[in-house]
Amino acid sequence: MAMSCKDGKHGSPDNGKYVRYTPEQVEALERLYHDCPKPSSIRRQQLIRECPILSNIEPKQIKVWFQNRRCREKQRKEASRLQTVNRKLTAMNKLLMEENDRLQKQVSQLVYENGYFRQHTQNATLATKDPSCESVVTSGQHHVTPQHPPRDASPAGLLSIAEETLAEFLSKATGTAVEWVQMPGMKPGPDSIGIVAISHGCPGVAARACGLVGLEPTRVAELLKDTPSWFRDCRAVDVLNVLPTANGGTIELLYMQLYAPTTLAPARDFWLLRYTSVLEDGSLVVCERSLKNTQNGPSMPAVQHFVRAEMLPSGYLVRPCEGGGSIIHIVDHMDLEPWSVPEVLRPLYESSTVLAQKTTMAALRQLRQIAQEVSQSNVTGWGRRPAALRALSQRLSRGFNEALNGFADEGWSMMGNDGMDDVTILVNSSPDKLMGLNLSFSNGFPSVNNAVLCAKASMLLQNVPPAILLRFLREHRSEWADSSIDAYSAAAVKVGPCSLPGSRVGGFGGQVILPLAHTIEHEEFLEVIKLEGIAHSPEDAMMPRDIFLLQLCSGMDENAVGTCAELIFAPIDASFADDAPLLPSGFRIIPLDSGKEASSPNRTLDLASALEIGPAGNKASNDYSANSGCMRSVMTIAFEFAFESHMQEHVASMARQYVRSIISSVQRVALALSPSHLSSHAGLRTPLVSPEAQTLARWICQSYRLYMGVELIKSSSEGSESILKTLWLHSDAIMCCSLKALPVFTFANQAGLDMLETTLVALQDITLEKIFDDHGRKTLCTEFPQIMQQGFACLQGGICLSSMGRPVSYERAVAWKVLNEEENAHCICFMFINWSFV
Repeated sequence: MAMSCKDGKHGSPDNGKYVRYTPEQVEALERLYHDCPKPSSIRRQQLIRECPILSNIEPKQIKVWFQNRRCREKQRKEASRLQTVNRKLTAMNKLLMEENDRLQKQVSQLVYENGYFRQHTQNATLATKDPSCESVVTSGQHHVTPQHPPRDASPAGLLSIAEETLAEFLSKATGTAVEWVQMPGMKPGPDSIGIVAISHGCPGVAARACGLVGLEPTRVAELLKDTPSWFRDCRAVDVLNVLPTANGGTIELLYMQLYAPTTLAPARDFWLLRYTSVLEDGSLVVCERSLKNTQNGPSMPAVQHFVRAEMLPSGYLVRPCEGGGSIIHIVDHMDLEPWSVPEVLRPLYESSTVLAQKTTMAALRQLRQIAQEVSQSNVTGWGRRPAALRALSQRLSRGFNEALNGFADEGWSMMGNDGMDDVTILVNSSPDKLMGLNLSFSNGFPSVNNAVLCAKASMLLQNVPPAILLRFLREHRSEWADSSIDAYSAAAVKVGPCSLPGSRVGGFGGQVILPLAHTIEHEEFLEVIKLEGIAHSPEDAMMPRDIFLLQLCSGMDENAVGTCAELIFAPIDASFADDAPLLPSGFRIIPLDSGKEASSPNRTLDLASALEIGPAGNKASNDYSANSGCMRSVMTIAFEFAFESHMQEHVASMARQYVRSIISSVQRVALALSPSHLSSHAGLRTPLVSPEAQTLARWICQSYRLYMGVELIKSSSEGSESILKTLWLHSDAIMCCSLKALPVFTFANQAGLDMLETTLVALQDITLEKIFDDHGRKTLCTEFPQIMQQGFACLQGGICLSSMGRPVSYERAVAWKVLNEEENAHCICFMFINWSFV
């Protein structure tokens, strides 16, 4: 049947002739299309009846018009997508060509320097042999000039410093002033964050990134200048003076403070000059550097409790990109004074990789996130705007940093210890801390709670990847948290008095993770945790209530080099207002080794067996124990509690004991996660040696062969253990669910766990209906009787959801009934073929 794809024509199903629609008919059909792009046959007949102008058109012709209209829409979207990809590739190609030119210059310079030093060495040898010649060392002392000649604090002197800063920054951003090497694990491409490099052999720590962002240069500069909005470690930036320059630029004198990432190190501050100007080619430049006494510029006295760090010439070069957007170069170069921290922490202050993750890449991620928000819908999950969700994430992170640092100017004061200095207790009775979390919040904290207490501690961890440990703390809260403490903390955001927790009345009824938002690269998640059935007091035991936590989780990628893992949460009221008060608590795990972990990115560890909370454990990958070596990290814990002032001693005692119990739990978990522990405990059963898992794998393969007539896996004569291993490593996602009124998953292979983003233990908390969208659920309900009667069904491709709320597309799926030895239905097995995250 011939069909037209033009607006004005349609194909007649009877005679094949083309009939032209009138403009009025096209306009009416377009209106209907925007209301319902895919109307049913009943709906199409209803349209003809309701719209007289369409009365002379056959329903089948209407159907063809809508098909063609959807085809054009799909083609338009695909063309737009290809144009966007082409624009990205063009910009990325330009960046790569520039990077190639810079590397060629660097190679030429190295070759020249190599020849110069070789000649220099030969001359030095001759000069040493000939006593009549002046030595090279002494001859070089006659023309010593200072690197930065003294200048005054006048506008002309500051402009001289600014111009020198600009030249040095550009030589780092696009020249060869610093030897850059590619950041470990970073591969440039159209969907990557950009080209990221770290310094090699230069003073201090330095990182450089260049990439494409879908924002105009002026907007990019505006966002990056607002450092506290994207740099989580930045406490404040005060602009003390602004001077316009003759070339249309501005010079600013800034004082910046950074939070300390752990209780074991002091905070940092900077006294900076920032210069904003426009180059001759139209590029926008924002560059910064520290002002030192050697430059004879304006000085800033030292501030108590802060270590004055130095920022070497750094900044942003932003160029407009053809077709919209900007190409940006970012350079961060600092001397963080590592001498001021304990030796064990110095790798944290001497690592360019850590600087790249925390500062350089964070700036690029913020720009990409905002560009995506601008191009897409303004409302995300739970009806919240992206800016509101970012503000909540920022408040959680900032509140945790405030508690961790405990600055006196924010009202914090230290309490005496109880004879042990492992846990530090700080108290804040400042009204700003209680009600100033957001003055517009009408309820606020109950008037009886007039102070906040923070208990904090740090500990050194060995041989446990931060991402693995954080994932366990997130998924198995009951292993370290006390429900009565959670109930006490939750009472602080409810109107009414809260009492000290007594004995533990009831355990966790259940933990439900409700995804709220995530960043583009899924390196950070914002979620709501629902703790079901928590009893705070004996009176609540009969009717336990639910508790809600707002939680920020980051650093769960095992392959991200130099990034810290954070789990920060705060109790919220069920109303969950944007301006609700937050008292954040949580964990921060900072890796101290800059080397890249060699562990497999697809490994999923089940820790339940090592902690004796489940019957069987997951597979511990062989490479896990081989690569960990002497991996080190420092964990910092901080928990906040609102309380009545007369209860200070009691709450302090409770907080100390609670943090100590958490430390003990974390040490137990870390020991269970240690590869040496896993390899030395022969009693830990993995799926490869579990008889139940081997039997289930055999049933799955036999049932598939029975119903489908083909083998699921290649036949092997090595027994059940080999079958399970092959099934476990199968490239498609295979998972089993129970035959209950509300089916839950009972088993999944490695690909299935990766697709659902979970572990074998947490898998049992996921119901079948949760992973499908509405269309998938309807399809499953339609096909389920066929599965039970015929034994199998083939499902069309579609979209499902991981446990983290990420959409997953699959080409097609197969479902079949798994029979046991008695040929009774044991469970239903699903196989998702060619799946990928959208």
